[in-house]
Amino acid sequence: MTTERTKFQQLLHDQISNEFFSSQQYIAVAIYYDNHDMPQLAKHFYQQSVEERNHAMMIVQYFLDRGQAVDIPGIDLPRNDFDDYKAPIELALEQEHAVTQQIVDLAKAARDTGDYLGEQFMQWFLKEQVEEVATMTTLQTIAERANGNLFDLENFVERELNVAEGTDATAPPAAGGNL
Repeated sequence: MTTERTKFQQLLHDQISNEFFSSQQYIAVAIYYDNHDMPQLAKHFYQQSVEERNHAMMIVQYFLDRGQAVDIPGIDLPRNDFDDYKAPIELALEQEHAVTQQIVDLAKAARDTGDYLGEQFMQWFLKEQVEEVATMTTLQTIAERANGNLFDLENFVERELNVAEGTDATAPPAAGGNL
């Protein structure tokens, strides 16, 4: 296994930690909503946590497929305390904007270093981030419009966000399989 990494590969390795952190942060958000008897928002963020974990494992599988050594990094502690029901959504939107910039930086690094396989790998993540930011932006808008009516917010999440989606056939494989 090769251990020397290009700039792109180092950033991609760092992204494993970022994705695992996002997964943990979404668990903390889900638990906040569970503790406040908001089961639809809790369910949505539990699902988001699994999705972020799967993203980390897609990156792991990419390294394995490329014959690169993979070290699983540690992560920072997630935020667990929130002032109100809107704060976790605001945090999630900020997090998705940050991840989007990380993914853009990764795609740029792959292109700048002539890593066409890496650039192609990042295309799915770019598409995914457009969807993630759009979803969190909509959720933030609906939370604002709900103006404290949590029943309406929960109904929206159940009706619009917690619906079964098909598997994305273009998604990279995750090491150990998607959860």
